[in-house]
Amino acid sequence: MPTASVVAPASLVKTRKAKTPDPTVTDPALVKRAVKAAALGNAMEWFDFGVYSYIAVTLGKVFFPSGNPTAQLLSTFGAFAAAFLVRPLGGMIFGPLGDRVGRQKVLALTMIMMAAGTFAIGLIPSYATIGVGAPILLLVARLVQGFSTGGEYAGASTFIAEYAPDKRRGFLGSWLEFGTLAGYIGGAGLVTIMTALLSADDLTSWGWRIPFLVAGPMGIIGLYLRLRLEETPAFAAEAEKAENNRPKTPLREMVAGQWRALLLCVGLVLVFNVTDYMLLSYMPSYLTGQLHYDETHGLLVVLGVMAVMMIAQPFVGALTDRVGRRPVIATGCAGFLLLSVPALLLIRQGSLLAVALGMGALGMLLVCFTASMPSALPALFPTKVRYGSLSIGFNVSVSLFGGTTPLVVTALIGATGNMMMPAYYMMAAAVIGGFAVWRMSESAGRPLPGSAPSVAGRHAE
Repeated sequence: MPTASVVAPASLVKTRKAKTPDPTVTDPALVKRAVKAAALGNAMEWFDFGVYSYIAVTLGKVFFPSGNPTAQLLSTFGAFAAAFLVRPLGGMIFGPLGDRVGRQKVLALTMIMMAAGTFAIGLIPSYATIGVGAPILLLVARLVQGFSTGGEYAGASTFIAEYAPDKRRGFLGSWLEFGTLAGYIGGAGLVTIMTALLSADDLTSWGWRIPFLVAGPMGIIGLYLRLRLEETPAFAAEAEKAENNRPKTPLREMVAGQWRALLLCVGLVLVFNVTDYMLLSYMPSYLTGQLHYDETHGLLVVLGVMAVMMIAQPFVGALTDRVGRRPVIATGCAGFLLLSVPALLLIRQGSLLAVALGMGALGMLLVCFTASMPSALPALFPTKVRYGSLSIGFNVSVSLFGGTTPLVVTALIGATGNMMMPAYYMMAAAVIGGFAVWRMSESAGRPLPGSAPSVAGRHAE
């Protein structure tokens, strides 16, 4: 009896220790470098998307036959949307590759491809010079961009999430979308300056090339930063567990084995990206093409809204660490459901104050998503399939719903004549996103699935 009473507690202690891995202590300096590299790379990617959206009317004149301006704009947004059709393919290749060889290597590769595709657009001759070859080359460059982007967001958000301490993941993850907004502001600011300084003829003949050519040196800087990073602690621990001989995870396991998490991912990404592309990509063209708003003033309003969003971004990210991701995302969904129509009615009034108020309201609701998703989405999946499963779910949703938003809404307005279509589209997305939030689990302050707890090292801010 005495022997039994001593052995039993000892065995229980051993079992308990085996089930509770030692926490990972993060180096604050290394975490800051990882966040900076991921955010700057994302900024470079979205600099291109911002430029393409804000200069869409000019690109329509350059790359497509003259005639109906609406047809030119539809063709331009069609090339924009085409890139999203290959994003799932990029995700199915880069995502599993990131789970197999490491996040850092794949993120360096996506950076090279994205910069090359953007730079190439700036070199394409116009339709007046080479005819139908111009839109074909534009489409090819956009497909290269879309393919590489298939591994970008999921990889960058995974990278930051796996480096961040559990209690600060929302705050640190919010800097990824801070980079997105910085890229948009850089693109919008450059287009605004060019629109103000150049004549319409100069902008159409050569000025439009400048923003795309800037992507070359930006890509080199981003690549340098990413090559200097180490692999994430979560991936390194997973690789060590398998003694550096990690077996391939079949693609079907990343899908069939994670079907519930994938459905939640698709729903969350749908509301996030429909509202994101509606506000940041479509609204500039809506103001000028549909409401005949002054182009320079319209761009300045959007630029101001994004600047306010950037300021709010880290504060809302920190808020998700305190109150949780679910309440913040749910607030965004409820806001878009209730306020999309009033906000668009304000925008349609046309005065500078009304447009600024309507756009500002939508922008602050969008921050509920931009500050939450980089930490919420990676937490849906375990470490061994996180990059792959997130890439697939994210890119399928973006391709079907997010990237097609400008094209679909433009077509709906053309078919129905109803200028309120953007509001109705955002409301439908909010309903789907709200259901996904209802079904998801809270992840704030908790370890990532399949990873050890992560705590901040000394001297962390």
